[in-house]
Amino acid sequence: MHTTRITRADALNLLKKYNQEPFHLLHALTVEAVMRRLAVQLGYADEADFWALCGLLHDIDFEKFPQAHCQKAPELLAEIQAEPELVHAVCSHGYGITVDIRPEHEMEKVLFAVDELTGLIGAAAKMRPSKSTQDMELSSLKKKFKDKKFAAGCSRDIIKKGAELLGWELDKLLDTTLCAMRETETAVQTQAEKITKCAI
Repeated sequence: MHTTRITRADALNLLKKYNQEPFHLLHALTVEAVMRRLAVQLGYADEADFWALCGLLHDIDFEKFPQAHCQKAPELLAEIQAEPELVHAVCSHGYGITVDIRPEHEMEKVLFAVDELTGLIGAAAKMRPSKSTQDMELSSLKKKFKDKKFAAGCSRDIIKKGAELLGWELDKLLDTTLCAMRETETAVQTQAEKITKCAI
């Protein structure tokens, strides 16, 4: 079983040390919340803290070291004595993109799959009158997914590959992630506002 000795406070401080952009902080908090929710949903409630921290720290090196994304991460994570399992999870979400570290555990496959997808869903939410996922339906998200010009930076191929790694239908991944974001959106936004004020 994957548990963690790292406190969330230490993880958050490390995140803020290397990430100041509000967008990046919001993304980290969003992926953290989605990972925690899916840990419980998929039967890993005892590992929820570990899943969440992997989500929170997955892009630790992206803002300051974009050219070495998932390669610089082990060095930064060593500052809080992150366990090898957490380091592997963080690095494996760059599989086939910046590193050759394959996602092995189900948690790593979930992280790989939801990272890009949360970005796509977030972008789709901003286009809605409500600016929210609360009233977003799966059918609406699927239209945005098929529109290659929309949020072009969010790789559909990576999202599809994530679904394949998990052995899920694409619709299941889209719906599961959308529901998790919908359920955690308010709490994430509240946290993001607090953290970005502290980070500035």
